Amino acid sequence: MEVVLKDGNKLDVESGSSLLEVAGKINNRLRKEAIVGKINDKLVDLTAVVKDGDKVELFTLDSPEGLDTYRHSSAHIMAEAVGELFPDTKFGIGPVIKDGFYYDFDTEHVFTPEDLEKIEAKIADIVKRNTPFERKVIKREEALDFFNAKGEKYKVELIEDLPTGEEISIYEQGGFLDLCRGPHVPSTGYLKAYKLMTLAGAYWRGSEKNKMLQRIYATSFASKKELEAHLHKIEEAKKRDHRKLGQELELFTIEEEGPGFPLFLPKGMILRNELEDYMRGLYKKWDYEEIKTPIILNRKLWEQSGHWDHYKENMYFTKIDELDYAIKPMNCPGCMLVYKHGQHSYRELPIRYAEMGLVHRHEKSGVLHGLMRVRAFTQDDAHIFMLYPQIKDEIKKVIEMVDEVYNTFDFKYKVELSTRPEKALGSVEMWDKATNDLKEALDDLGLDYEINEGDGAFYGPKIDFHLEDSIGRTWQCGTIQLDFQMPEKFDLSYIGEDGGKHRPAMIHRAIFGSVERFIGILIEHYGGAFPLWLAPVQVDVIPVAGVHNDYSYQVMSELKKAGIRAVVDDRNEKLGYRIRESQVKKVPYTFVIGDKEVESLSVAIRKRGEGDLGAKSVSEVVDLLSTEIKNRG
Repeated sequence: MEVVLKDGNKLDVESGSSLLEVAGKINNRLRKEAIVGKINDKLVDLTAVVKDGDKVELFTLDSPEGLDTYRHSSAHIMAEAVGELFPDTKFGIGPVIKDGFYYDFDTEHVFTPEDLEKIEAKIADIVKRNTPFERKVIKREEALDFFNAKGEKYKVELIEDLPTGEEISIYEQGGFLDLCRGPHVPSTGYLKAYKLMTLAGAYWRGSEKNKMLQRIYATSFASKKELEAHLHKIEEAKKRDHRKLGQELELFTIEEEGPGFPLFLPKGMILRNELEDYMRGLYKKWDYEEIKTPIILNRKLWEQSGHWDHYKENMYFTKIDELDYAIKPMNCPGCMLVYKHGQHSYRELPIRYAEMGLVHRHEKSGVLHGLMRVRAFTQDDAHIFMLYPQIKDEIKKVIEMVDEVYNTFDFKYKVELSTRPEKALGSVEMWDKATNDLKEALDDLGLDYEINEGDGAFYGPKIDFHLEDSIGRTWQCGTIQLDFQMPEKFDLSYIGEDGGKHRPAMIHRAIFGSVERFIGILIEHYGGAFPLWLAPVQVDVIPVAGVHNDYSYQVMSELKKAGIRAVVDDRNEKLGYRIRESQVKKVPYTFVIGDKEVESLSVAIRKRGEGDLGAKSVSEVVDLLSTEIKNRG
């Protein structure tokens, strides 16, 4: 019989062949490296039998499908190990997550870090056994009877919640049996490199009404080398944690009086103001007009925008003169009021309104995370109103602006184009035209991008920018969204060439996204060692002894006159200690001043990351630093 491969070629195989045997028929290497496969687009175990005419595809560990299956199987192996070590354990769920997996356990024993080592040793033993993963399909009643008999109440609850008639499958490896859709790797011996990472508590099914279970987070990779690289990246990320560095560098704090509401300290405000001033400079370059809209607006506006009905659980409310008001979670509705304030002609378009707008959103306390997830943040929003024929050119301009910003911070980035979702407003023709405009803009600029089918906003297609930081992590920041809904909801119009009223097209765009979150990303991207133009303190002036203080303050004064942020550290501490502290605080330049420097009216320069640069006159260093700052170095 024949099966059809991914490339469309047909392959002769024996009747009753498994996917693993199909892999061997293609080549021996694929037989060794295949992890999982698809038959007619359904992900299945390699033991699955193919039929004549089936379309088949095979995946190795270098594919998302292969890696997810590998980690899913790793979770089962970890659960088996826990069950052998702690026989009273009842099992929750063990899904794959980004960079690993976890499993939730209910046991009287309280796990400790030492237990993780024991579990890892037991996993090693299970891997050596190389027992196969065996799939069985059973009836609902049989499954309920089996798990009830074992006292596995969590599995029983999951089965009871399944739709009647849905296929129920279980997987067994060795003596461990679990409710699972699969698929899995062929046997436990496939697991090569793994690490149990952390312990946490987790309510069953995420509800505070349920029992708190013990969760073990773990990860697995194809090789020890890849695992070690991942663990190194995690250690590097810990060193760069913006919450830790934010405290050490005196940038921001979040106090118990305001969870989710960051307080920016003086040095943090310097950094923030530099970023906002930089963006405002781009507003002039790219012809934006800046606006400011109120933080609190009447309920009627939020009903008109749709937020009152669809976003209420994330909003804060108040009453003024017995009327309902809401604190804005988004800037868009206020900007619609600005546009409606006057009548517009087609000759004015495009109109580009930019706003550094403070918004508030109610986030659950469990998801708050430093500056990355907060309840109050500032968005660098802009809304562009244009004629429909202007869409492509405006999109290109925004993309060029985004590119300029991210290059300034040495970010690589990936672009994702999201298309029409199932539930979308507007005609298919309108969506197709808008999506094509976005594609053409990206193509004209020669940008590579991925299509994210069906993941556009309900009001229009969008382009998202995913930044890659200095240790390879990605962050979604910038976005460009076409919106067909807001102009309709707010009855926006312009007077056309024919004298009649017409509906404008509209783009939402953000580049930083959230200023607070972008600052958090920058702290981690640079590890707190900001480029000179962003550094809150740009120069530490350190006198060797008290007799050098007067000249040190003169140097600081000259630097400040030139707009360079400088401080004098004349504390009664050893010179080496003060120099080291300047390095710990990640100050870009340290000027040491002793007898020679006072006599020659110069400074001895130490540059972060480079060491001693020798002595230069004050006028020379002012020119040097001013040029570096101007070039955003």
